[in-house]
Amino acid sequence: MKNECVFIYNFFSVKIQIMDTAVAYRYITSNKEILSGEPIIKGTRTSVRAIVENWRLGYTPEDIVRGLPHLTLAQIFEAMSYYHDNQTEIDDYIERNRIPDELIHPLVRNM
Repeated sequence: MKNECVFIYNFFSVKIQIMDTAVAYRYITSNKEILSGEPIIKGTRTSVRAIVENWRLGYTPEDIVRGLPHLTLAQIFEAMSYYHDNQTEIDDYIERNRIPDELIHPLVRNM
């Protein structure tokens, strides 16, 4: 996508083209056959959403790797980077996968 910006300086106008650059992720992919196309770590079924949810629970990237030993620290950090670049998308996946409070047994609801 190209955008143009015009600056006026000392009565001269300068036109600058601004290009949106697509970011390539080494470890993140999507496949319609896996989790309906939700972003995942390549070669796994582990979603970016799952990593972000663990991080929001207070787990460090190192803790997440210990809990998901098939992943590397680099994959965890890239998932977090992807999240920060695509927060609305991942937050939407988190909300869609949230279990409604009324379906959670009262004894475990507030754990």
